[in-house]
Amino acid sequence: MKIIYGLILLSIPACGQKNDSLRTELLSQVNITASRANEKTFQTAGSISVFSSKSFQTYQPRTTPEALMGTTGVFVQKTTHGAGSPFLRGLTGNQTLILIDGIRLNNSTFRYGPNQYLNTIDPFSIDKMEVLRGGGSVAYGSDALGGTLQLLTATPAFSEKISVHGKAVARSATGNMEKTLRAGVELSGLRAAFSGGISIRNFGDLIGGDTTGKQTPSGYKDRAFDAKLLLKLTDSWTLTLAHQSVSQKHVPLYYRYKLENFALNEFDPQRRSLSYVKLKGNTSSKWASELSLTGTFQSTNEGRLSRKNGSNSLRTETDKVQTTGLIFNVISDITPFWNASSGIEIYNDVVRSSKTDQIADAAPLASRGLYPDDSKYLNYAVYSLHQVKLDDWRFSFGGRFNGFKIKVEDEALGSVSVKPKALVGNASISYLPGENSNFYTSFHSGFRAPNIDDMGTLGIVDFRYELPAYDLKPETSYNFEAGYKYHSGGLALCAGLFQNNLRNLIARVKVEGQKIDGIDVYRKENVERAYIRGGEFEAEYVFENDWKVYGSAAYNFGENVTKKEPVRRIPPLSGRFGLEYRNKGWFARPEAWFAGKQTRLAAGDAADNRIPKGGTPGWLIVNFMTGYETKHFGLNAVVQNISNEDYRTHGSGINGVGRSLWLTLTGKF
Repeated sequence: MKIIYGLILLSIPACGQKNDSLRTELLSQVNITASRANEKTFQTAGSISVFSSKSFQTYQPRTTPEALMGTTGVFVQKTTHGAGSPFLRGLTGNQTLILIDGIRLNNSTFRYGPNQYLNTIDPFSIDKMEVLRGGGSVAYGSDALGGTLQLLTATPAFSEKISVHGKAVARSATGNMEKTLRAGVELSGLRAAFSGGISIRNFGDLIGGDTTGKQTPSGYKDRAFDAKLLLKLTDSWTLTLAHQSVSQKHVPLYYRYKLENFALNEFDPQRRSLSYVKLKGNTSSKWASELSLTGTFQSTNEGRLSRKNGSNSLRTETDKVQTTGLIFNVISDITPFWNASSGIEIYNDVVRSSKTDQIADAAPLASRGLYPDDSKYLNYAVYSLHQVKLDDWRFSFGGRFNGFKIKVEDEALGSVSVKPKALVGNASISYLPGENSNFYTSFHSGFRAPNIDDMGTLGIVDFRYELPAYDLKPETSYNFEAGYKYHSGGLALCAGLFQNNLRNLIARVKVEGQKIDGIDVYRKENVERAYIRGGEFEAEYVFENDWKVYGSAAYNFGENVTKKEPVRRIPPLSGRFGLEYRNKGWFARPEAWFAGKQTRLAAGDAADNRIPKGGTPGWLIVNFMTGYETKHFGLNAVVQNISNEDYRTHGSGINGVGRSLWLTLTGKF
């Protein structure tokens, strides 16, 4: 059997870090996403997964979306090789919220359904990932209907003596599936610390399973840079200056070449940059024991090139979003049993959009872009979250007021200004008898305000022609959850049941009797309501110090009450299970991923050319990971999809990788 040589991170364990002697890490980590303050995951009244830096160092994910594959309650759809959209409890796109160091990645042009934005975050820059399923609107605002994914980047540490550390990573794959070089450095002293790195990554066409072979074109180039400087102003106050940028070129949308009539269809360029400055310190006041003020500037540039087969007309579209933000947060330790996190957030987007058509040697013809040019989107909020501890009981509650001012200048439709508002809250109760068990129940209300993509889109999106809609209201959600967590010695497990009721959902409504260039015309309206219910289970057991067995599974059932059909793109039953041995720097880890068949299809799913007729077949793939690490050297090898099964995650536009061997070499000083 043919084996393709290369390297990749195959899977990141939900339990987090690994030591020479194994121990369960599930539920023992600390997270900040649930309450905007440090909290043990075992004590959190909700479902949250945490991944440490050691997981990244050990398993080396190819991309940030692929780092989430196999994660409990997360299903990753890949429209193309250069994308990857996480589903949190059946929702994705602009119905899930992504944060970087507490700063919104979601902006006013985030699309409904799967998108590629998570892939613009360099996995080498990430220190920890936290996935909060079912919550986040009170703490972070719009879009967290399905949950919140937070990526925390690496932060250098101060040291009493001046020190210098470096790290280099080389990764390669036969078939030119990947060639990666990463170099990073960390400098530290008593009052200043710096870390930075450069990633150069070339991805070749993805090679699928036994009947698919090479999927051409799907490869692309990726360049990334990150830097962070910490200054200790006093013993109580620090100043952080950070910058990160990613530039991707010629990212093909593979399914458009394969299934539609395109000779060229790609993102070029696909760029994102984020810069921020953060002042953080402690005071002697119980009402402001910790203060932080963050100023941010984020820029995205999405270019799209397309040309139909047999046509000499090249279409170039460009959408640029510049976002400035200000975040002020106060942590209060009011009493020994009562603490709070409160603050103010402001984000302002400016959207530039353009389109040109070039026919042979004729002069380019400029026209309205996908969005109204120079649109503005102001997002402002005030919030407060509280936690009260009384003996074995813990109570959490909070609220958030969010307002928006959206101004659109459309050449055809004139000037439009709308000011939607939202008020949301959450509450939870935990009962922790002794130190090993946590019984909890929680309620989260959430919302997603209409954005520029909802309101101002004019043109072809997927296989539809969309018209602008300026009378939209926020989507809302009401998420109920009950669960149990257990953590003692070598055994940890958690289980939860949930139901998320969705109201005022924004849906594309067909404009009857109207076509443009032979394509059906749609306009978005608040016309639907739905619910998604399901359950999740995860467990780890460590035995004889060096061995661990683990597994997880998640199930979602979604029903569109308005249309009396399934919710679109609901993932099937999915999960993973595996065994790990680790001793004296060496480890071996066989692991299986599985997904059931998905035949419950909405009408939109049945019409989607990326979904096979009748639904997506189920699959099971087996991977084997092994590696050896010392203080200055590391070598990782992964055999992925050992049986060379041809498979596709539900709703994806490209098949998963076939049988392959990936190698990673790491050096540190």
